[in-house]
Amino acid sequence: MHVGGARSALFNWLFARHTGGTFVLRIEDTDIERTREEWVEGIQRTLRWLGLDWDDGPYRQSQRGHLYDAAVDKLLESGAAYRGEGGEVRFRTPDAGATVIDDIVRGQVVFDHGPLEDFVIQRSNGTPTFYLANAVDDVDMQITHVIRGEDLLPSTPRVVLLRRALGADDQPVYAHLPLLLGADRQKLSKRHGDVALEDYRDKGYLPDALRNYLSLLGWAPPDGREIVPTEEVIGLFRLEDVTKAGAYFDHQKLDHINAEYIRALPVDEFVRHSLPWLEMAAWKPELFRLEDFEALAPLVQERVRTLAEVPAMVEFLFLEEVGIDPAAWEKAVVKLPEAAAIVDDAIAELATTPWQTDALHQATLAIGERHGLKLNKAQAPIRVAVTGRTVGPPLFESLRVLGRERTLERLKAARARI
Repeated sequence: MHVGGARSALFNWLFARHTGGTFVLRIEDTDIERTREEWVEGIQRTLRWLGLDWDDGPYRQSQRGHLYDAAVDKLLESGAAYRGEGGEVRFRTPDAGATVIDDIVRGQVVFDHGPLEDFVIQRSNGTPTFYLANAVDDVDMQITHVIRGEDLLPSTPRVVLLRRALGADDQPVYAHLPLLLGADRQKLSKRHGDVALEDYRDKGYLPDALRNYLSLLGWAPPDGREIVPTEEVIGLFRLEDVTKAGAYFDHQKLDHINAEYIRALPVDEFVRHSLPWLEMAAWKPELFRLEDFEALAPLVQERVRTLAEVPAMVEFLFLEEVGIDPAAWEKAVVKLPEAAAIVDDAIAELATTPWQTDALHQATLAIGERHGLKLNKAQAPIRVAVTGRTVGPPLFESLRVLGRERTLERLKAARARI
């Protein structure tokens, strides 16, 4: 399930929850070549992860062939359909007139019958096409509202014509959602990041945050807020408020919203959510100490946008030898003439400084003043020597958790490298 499908599912779910309706999960798996069982299972697993529970189904169209066969027989008998040369069955489209769709989002849309060719409703292998299966299922399941992407709008007159030919004169309420656009304002594609929802899960996005963000792709609360709990979205959601204009999928905004949701977690919940990523990290499992991570967790929580960023923030605690990022070394050490003297002073001072955050802070501040440097400049070589990076949790809290012995070992190794 990709971003567009997930947004459509979410809007259906929100509308059903807002109105007290029934959200139906229907798996359109009649195209055998494009259907795999792991994909069908993946769709359901992804919906559950996203927090979208369904009230009815899942229905598998591949298991409802008798209904479609009966519909084909009825259409053939009435003359509304005919068998083609290749063995497929085609619907006889009217030569004149028009089908009118009253769409909640797009307004009234008129489809002239003239340009509509006779279309296939049953393939030569006996399986139904999208048009027939959906027309039959919508009638059979008493579907009242069809909420889906704008790209499916051209299929709508075909489905409505089939409904009428099968004896259903009414039509469901249609709402065709705006296209999702990439950075170049073209239809969202894989090169824009339209990847499977599982990839967002695996990159450390929280389902609540992703659900929040997807709800803003074509809709917004009246007050324009970005962070809106799902319970509030359900209360506010109206199809009439969905926009026609394409919705830009902004990865930076998604990161911002996800970061806000991460920061809002209770610390123990943040730790629990982080553990799967910590367990997959490259360090030896026996070197990981949960109490050390818990000590820095509140500070890490304030600085990450996704859970996948957590291991890099704390890996210095769980490595026997820290790997130093070359760009960080160049910036904080090579380009700082005082770097060697600062590291020398740090080795001397931190050997006896009380191992408390405030004391470590004051000692580093004094080292910087000795060399005419502000704290952020003076601490940079120490941070890179000890953590391997220029960014991370606050340095002095990090040193306190790392401990005096390992801190001094890494400072001495960095001094030898200089």
